[in-house]
Amino acid sequence: MKKYNVGIIGYGWVATAHIPAINASPLAQVTAIYSSRPLDSAELSAKHGSAITAYDDLDKMLADPDIHVVSICSYPYQHKAQLLKAARAGKHIIIEKPLCLSLKDLREMEAAIKKAKVKTCVCFECRFSSQFLATKAAIDQGLLGTLHYGEVDYYHGIGPWYGQFRWNTRKDAGGSALLTAGCHALDALLLCMGSDVAEVTSYDTKSKSKIFAPYEYNTSSVTLLKFKNGSIGKCAAIVDCLQPYYFHTHLVGSEGSLLDNKFHSQKLKTNKNKWSELSMKMLDSGDVSDHPYTTQFEAFFTALAAGKEMPLTSFADAARTHEIMFAADKSAATGKTVKL
Repeated sequence: MKKYNVGIIGYGWVATAHIPAINASPLAQVTAIYSSRPLDSAELSAKHGSAITAYDDLDKMLADPDIHVVSICSYPYQHKAQLLKAARAGKHIIIEKPLCLSLKDLREMEAAIKKAKVKTCVCFECRFSSQFLATKAAIDQGLLGTLHYGEVDYYHGIGPWYGQFRWNTRKDAGGSALLTAGCHALDALLLCMGSDVAEVTSYDTKSKSKIFAPYEYNTSSVTLLKFKNGSIGKCAAIVDCLQPYYFHTHLVGSEGSLLDNKFHSQKLKTNKNKWSELSMKMLDSGDVSDHPYTTQFEAFFTALAAGKEMPLTSFADAARTHEIMFAADKSAATGKTVKL
């Protein structure tokens, strides 16, 4: 059985979650790591349990014909240039979110992928979480009927206690409350409600706490979405809260409702005065080690072996989420509703 050799671009915090998840697949292995910092091949190989070549020159790594896939784990402002190079080199691409920080960059990336005919996987891994696999199954089984309202909200205080904080505070790196982290919640909302959005209205603000003062952009936003089928939705992205991590989900349909891991369904004749419970692992941490990369990457490599686009989180799937985020940020900046 052929194994895909994977080169990692950027050896930071998120790469330490990608590497074991890739190596856990029978279809793939990490064989190269590029970093702007000097790394030792022997040390990396010993640490990660496979033969790894360290590179400090990205072009050299991309020139290696034995590398089939790259995983882009760098800062968001580096993503576009690195993806364009990888696509030109004919490498299949795994890439972290956000894909980029502007619609113009997104269009350039889309064109490069299309021209190179490479396959893609975007790290909206929450779609592969136990929580959202079960939530989507409940929707698809018709237990909630036709959804007319949904809200998925992201509450995660990204302060100095969090490694990402040192660069995340910059406008040219974090971008917005939605782009830097709330994107997971918006993407999950679109998974549940559909991505056919007609228009968005968004508002943003910022905590008065000195802890979050270094941020160059507003760190709390709320986005209202009107879908083409008439349903409505809401997504709050709050990265300046002082509370436990919380990924809030509330879906309301013609046959019932779902609240996080609880639900009521007329179809199952459950008691409307008391929630029933769905047994699933909740998204209750911002720690990348808790995220379902293993399941997601396995789906990617399986699709790659079959010559197909991966389900749920291909570049095309993720691009729609980004289009809606850019529209929301434009709405917040202008104070006007933005049509998609």
